[in-house]
Amino acid sequence: MRSVAAILRQLLGLFVGDAGLAVGILAIVAAVTLLIRTATLVPLHGGYLLLLALVALLATTVVRAARR
Repeated sequence: MRSVAAILRQLLGLFVGDAGLAVGILAIVAAVTLLIRTATLVPLHGGYLLLLALVALLATTVVRAARR
């Protein structure tokens, strides 16, 4: 029974492991959506911005985790 609980804890950790990453993703998506909807950003460019921002966020998260 302990092993099942440990597996479930590890599985949950995959989804909730880094709250900063989740909040960052939501903030980036919200910001790009706002820029596109206010007609100041072409949707295609918004896609590029979204891609670059998410890759940068992921890279900084990985670097931060490697330093721990």
